Amino acid sequence: MLNRGDFRLRIDSFGRVTLGADKGYDQKELVRGLREHGVTPHVAQKPNSAIDGRTTRHPGYLLSQRRRKRVEEIFGWLKTVGGLRKTRHRGVARVGWTFTFAATAYNLVRMRNLIPVAT
Repeated sequence: MLNRGDFRLRIDSFGRVTLGADKGYDQKELVRGLREHGVTPHVAQKPNSAIDGRTTRHPGYLLSQRRRKRVEEIFGWLKTVGGLRKTRHRGVARVGWTFTFAATAYNLVRMRNLIPVAT
């Protein structure tokens, strides 16, 4: 159970669990807490990182970082091209609609780039 104010996490019957995050979460307390609960932190490294060789030597860490980059690229596109840097609307429904519209546009552009051109 995840409780407010403290870091108590209960994970049963999941096997190996990883948590991916950007370098803002590369903190000793968080990494230690995750390891105590059997979670492998796949956090991007800072120069003086709390992540050590136990995590970074495995191929899953590199794969996790590549996938995280792919997700970050999508959100970067949504902010710059999709106009979501600063929303024009207020309210969950309108902002949600704007996000859905921009994500649909991203998917259409991606589909266009994935379809092979007949020569």
